[in-house]
Amino acid sequence: MAWKIACVAILLLSGGALQAQVRQRDASDVVSAIFRSKKKKNSTSRDTASQITKPTISGLPAIGYTLTTRFALTLTGNVAFRLDSNANLSTITSSVAYTQNRQFTFPLESNIWSKNGKYDFIGDIHFMKYPQETFGLGSNSSIDNADNMDYNYIRFYEIVLRQVTANFFLGMGYIIDWHYNISDQNPLPNGQTPDYQFYGPQSSTVSSGITINALYDTRDNSINPYRGFYASGTYRVSPKVMGSDDNWHSCIIDLRKYFIFPYGSRNVLAFWQYDWLILDGHPPYLDLPSTGWDSYSNTGRGYIQGRFRGKKMVYGESEYRFPLSADGLFGAVAFFNVESFSGLNSNRLQAVQPGWGGGLRIKLNKRSRTNVDIDYGFGEQGSRGLFVNIGEMF
Repeated sequence: MAWKIACVAILLLSGGALQAQVRQRDASDVVSAIFRSKKKKNSTSRDTASQITKPTISGLPAIGYTLTTRFALTLTGNVAFRLDSNANLSTITSSVAYTQNRQFTFPLESNIWSKNGKYDFIGDIHFMKYPQETFGLGSNSSIDNADNMDYNYIRFYEIVLRQVTANFFLGMGYIIDWHYNISDQNPLPNGQTPDYQFYGPQSSTVSSGITINALYDTRDNSINPYRGFYASGTYRVSPKVMGSDDNWHSCIIDLRKYFIFPYGSRNVLAFWQYDWLILDGHPPYLDLPSTGWDSYSNTGRGYIQGRFRGKKMVYGESEYRFPLSADGLFGAVAFFNVESFSGLNSNRLQAVQPGWGGGLRIKLNKRSRTNVDIDYGFGEQGSRGLFVNIGEMF
């Protein structure tokens, strides 16, 4: 039995090395094979992400299920391209969804690099009609204290970064978060008052301001990195003079590191640190740091979006990614994360809440390395659920 386990371990650890010797496949290859289409002559076994110049489109209509949405009908896709052969990889991503909870979401996220690589234009536009549960402030909150809220949400972020050195960029941006038609749907059990009411209920809120941004990025691919380091810092000023309901400041520190492990394979060990802190002022309740409300809604697998909320959020995650098939069509991951938030009346961090799980990867586009992510995660207090994404979670 021991030698069988050892053989399986060796195969997993060496899977990436085997992968490099086999012609790579993705979902379009499978569809072509089903309909007996001719293979393109330029399909090769080498990684082609670095060769992309013309737009490469990946898309997927699907029916899925998550903790936040229940059943959902989605149309998700991205476009990857380079403005010239020497430019960094640019991406535009969107995912339109309508859910069993009567939620409608339309995000449009972009990362466009100029031809000479001097400028990076980062955009994030969202429209959401979003009935959703909140659970109060702090990471000691109980999952039984679900407070049903409803609101419309428009987000517009546009940031421009300029190259300072080879991999270091500085820049500024304008961002606005606008929540309107906010309603608190029903009271908590036993006559309890939700933290939202204590914090300060409002029918609409606006947070408008500027950001100062810094970026250091040595990743070999922004959609699915094999190696490299990513560090991003955002300092936000949301003053009344620019239309905000209150004066407040915040910062976000986003750190990611990727290792090929073991060396020579396609197995990746990835680490992510994400700290989101309100430095002063009184932001609207729905603009506070919260699980799953980072720009790509990827923090906190194992918990429903909005499960924890507070003025301070400290988050860390690690993930091990490895191939299941030598042709790269199927892969898998195992992940573990921890998060902690401050409570209603204190800026001190509360309990550390863990999340863990695993998932399947299906290669949607081998040229851009785009995967379909299907993960199942677990958390404390019986929290669990399915999480689906296009492109790696971080």
